[in-house]
Amino acid sequence: MTNPALRERAVAALRQLVGRPDAEFRDGQYDAIAALVEGRGRVLVVQRTGWGKSAVYFVATTLRRAEGAGPAVIISPLLALMRDQIAAAERAGIRAVTMNSANATDWDQVRSALTADEVDVLLVSPERLNNPRFREEQLPDLARRCGLLVVDEAHCISDWGHDFRPDYRRIKDLLEGLPAGTPVLATTATANARVVADVETQLAAGRAPVQTIRGGLARESLRLGVLRSMSPEQRLGWLIAHLDDLPGSGIVYTLTVSGAEDIAAALSEAGHRVAAYTGRTDHADRERLEMSLRDNAVKALVATSALGMGFDKPDLGFVVHVGAPASPVAYYQQVGRAGRATERADVLLLPGPEDQDIWRYFASVSMPREEQADAVLRALAEAGRPLSTAALETIVDIRRTRLELLLKVLDVDGAVTRLSGGWTSTGVPWTYDGDRYAWVAAQRQAEQEQMLAYERGSECRMAYLQRALDDPSAADCRRCDNCAGVWFPTDIPDRVIGAARERLDRVGVVIEPRAMWPTGMDRLGVPVKGKIAPAEQASEGRALARLSDLGWGQRLRPLLQHDGPVPPEVLRGVVEVLKGWGWARRPVAVMSVPSRARPQLVGSVAAGIAEIGRLTYLGELALVDGGPTGEAGGNSAFRLAGVWERLAVGADLAASIRSLDGPILLVDDYVNSRWTVTEAARALRVSGADEVLPLVLAIDA
Repeated sequence: MTNPALRERAVAALRQLVGRPDAEFRDGQYDAIAALVEGRGRVLVVQRTGWGKSAVYFVATTLRRAEGAGPAVIISPLLALMRDQIAAAERAGIRAVTMNSANATDWDQVRSALTADEVDVLLVSPERLNNPRFREEQLPDLARRCGLLVVDEAHCISDWGHDFRPDYRRIKDLLEGLPAGTPVLATTATANARVVADVETQLAAGRAPVQTIRGGLARESLRLGVLRSMSPEQRLGWLIAHLDDLPGSGIVYTLTVSGAEDIAAALSEAGHRVAAYTGRTDHADRERLEMSLRDNAVKALVATSALGMGFDKPDLGFVVHVGAPASPVAYYQQVGRAGRATERADVLLLPGPEDQDIWRYFASVSMPREEQADAVLRALAEAGRPLSTAALETIVDIRRTRLELLLKVLDVDGAVTRLSGGWTSTGVPWTYDGDRYAWVAAQRQAEQEQMLAYERGSECRMAYLQRALDDPSAADCRRCDNCAGVWFPTDIPDRVIGAARERLDRVGVVIEPRAMWPTGMDRLGVPVKGKIAPAEQASEGRALARLSDLGWGQRLRPLLQHDGPVPPEVLRGVVEVLKGWGWARRPVAVMSVPSRARPQLVGSVAAGIAEIGRLTYLGELALVDGGPTGEAGGNSAFRLAGVWERLAVGADLAASIRSLDGPILLVDDYVNSRWTVTEAARALRVSGADEVLPLVLAIDA
């Protein structure tokens, strides 16, 4: 039964929040607020982007604070989302603060304000829940006084999102520790029936029923289309020719950082107002770029998923994907940024043949591996004291990003814990849940197949996305290219194709030389530490391309799958790299790193360069004790240990090197950690080389 007084107060709070005296609730908004404020319940809201989920928790916060309740705690995944939420709260007179990695200098001030009850809303990331100081000093009191707990982007709680933010799984422990009667709200725009059921179970925490408020996911403003079977130069050419034809300003999504940077550079050269926005973008620059897009100072941000959940521009006019996300769920979430307050927004997908390789790569790095988990647990148990991540890297051969993710998974499973001095074992038995990970992998594979079916299908595109998210209201949109015919331009002028091809044919990526040895190398029997001596360093090198590049990267991927002589067009590309290098001194000789997997390829590149450049070809370094060891994707410490003193210079070769008057060009097939070329260069420098210039076909990045 409706409480008229509560509704009146809620409407007043809504109108202050949005700044409109005639504002009214959308279907379901007040129901959620009443369930939280009056019913003190647990509510899951699954509604499309733009429906107004933030209005629910800000209005509920206002009403709860008026009743004397403590501050609301909002667990939010992204800094962009936090900034938008704080700005929206301030417009409504709600005092909102955040504790995150970008404002550590403000934490003491935030703590004081919380203690004085001068905060209405605290926004934290899920990772903050496991910060030792926050967990011990702030969290118990916050849980006790919390007037409302909000879990934003709640699909991350489910198996679907564990690889994205494992720390979301800590929220279940927080829920179990809340006092009875603490209202809890979870919100998401992207959840199918499986995810909804999983989130409901975790929200209930075994003791509280969950009310789910779910609406239709159709977006009437969105006009969906797909441009299939396009080459890299055609995709880039289409953007150059038609970006300005798209309405307003928007986002061009790519799957990789290098893809975003390359496309942004190409569009800028063609006269478009764009900028790249990726995980490498500095936090201050991110805020500036987000504001540029909001203010329509740029036509588009060319972005990875770093610009994703929570970015708020209601009049975003378009979203274009160069490369498809791995699932309809992820795709729906990203396209949902557009058309929230416009009659029309254009959404286009330009898929590429490299998409599936990229999907497989990201899936492989996000899943914990049993043998690596066992190695970490064994190392921590035997240490008997906390170990930093850097110290663990000298004990277990796991790359830093994978190791950090694995530690989080083990942490949320209770097998390890993070202290101020590092990580330590809890002694709690842990078993690798192979069945669960196999199930998650199978679900991801099924979602990838759904994405491919979306690209190729002839049915309504919006209805297809709705069905993929188990929306029972799915119906033909009558606007997409399958319903209404192709609505977007498909012509690409020859001059534009030529410009795109020229851009993609550009070669040369800088290889920064290693300057520091990894810490703790004495544990692995390698007697080095600190800075690499200048007399033993490689100089700045060059690669033909990154493997993730839209142009050359797509040609080099298949080349590196087997061994054989270098194709003429690839050798010509290498020569172009050499022409544009700009070195201080021209090399006088060429050597190659011995390759067990691709000896013909590496040898033919080195010999070809020597012949074309009329340089002395010194052959290849010698392998000692079978040559380098270790996993290609391993961490720096083990990669260095695997190559240390395994690349040798014989006496005759050393005499030849000492007789040279100039740099040596050192050729290899590709670099990942850079320790092989670093150690090879050290061997040459110690043997008398003046300078060593690494040259490889590809950077695996």
